Amino acid sequence: MTTSASDEQARREQELVELVVHSFDSSPDARLQQVMASLVRHLHAFIRDVRLTEDEWNVAIDFLRRAGDITDDRRQEFILLSDVLGTSMQTIAVNNEARGHATEATVFGPFFVEGSPEVPIGGDISFGATGEPCWVEGSVTDLSGAPVPNALIEVWEADEDGLYDVQYDDDRTAARAHLHSDEHGKYSFWGITPTPYPIPHDGPVGQLLEAVGRSPMRAAHLHFLVDHPDHRRLVTHIFVRGDELLGTDAVFGVKESLVKDFVQHPPGTPTPDGRTVDGTWSQTRFDIVLA
Repeated sequence: MTTSASDEQARREQELVELVVHSFDSSPDARLQQVMASLVRHLHAFIRDVRLTEDEWNVAIDFLRRAGDITDDRRQEFILLSDVLGTSMQTIAVNNEARGHATEATVFGPFFVEGSPEVPIGGDISFGATGEPCWVEGSVTDLSGAPVPNALIEVWEADEDGLYDVQYDDDRTAARAHLHSDEHGKYSFWGITPTPYPIPHDGPVGQLLEAVGRSPMRAAHLHFLVDHPDHRRLVTHIFVRGDELLGTDAVFGVKESLVKDFVQHPPGTPTPDGRTVDGTWSQTRFDIVLA
């Protein structure tokens, strides 16, 4: 239990809050002044609410230092921290107001890489990544239902071992690519059936999750970034219906509208493009509506 501050103690604490808030009054950037003043008020309110101890403050500072130490071009620990606190999803919610039946946005994640290889319609994004083949198809339209041709579609995912290409040490590029919708707004490609995997949990964020009894597991998913100059950029991903992790996704990224049926096919079943698949394969459809 925490003890309430006396009136005099509360006055002193509030006096400090106002002093710090007003230190930003002369900022030439009105937006920066607004953000910093609000940040100070909320941060001080948190400290006062939980009656933060100096030892706990030192632990927090050390946590942030270690998060910085482990962050590099391939490992973004602060994005992971934002994700597991729900901050990423809340920022997405604030910046992607609901517009009709536009496809919902969700977390970007730490594994997007610029400059992915381009594949044609019906191409294979796996580039040797292990996993069950998955045929993905759909359309890109606007809110009126009109097709959006030549929309950029970036896709990336983990392999069957739950690892993205950037998590390997051999500079491979696999299970990621980009393509463009055709003149009718249609697209299709071969990928890998999504599998669940843990977010990187060998660092400070993983220790935090363990300390509070939370799982680092993400529900199985496939990432999309869809962009077109006449429409709002969409960052989202789709999930596998029936995945038991849908309700406990470590980064709160699941939305019901993004849960899709991945239909399983036995060996020898003809594929939509006539490809020969030795083993099982899956198939899903994701129709994208851009605001």
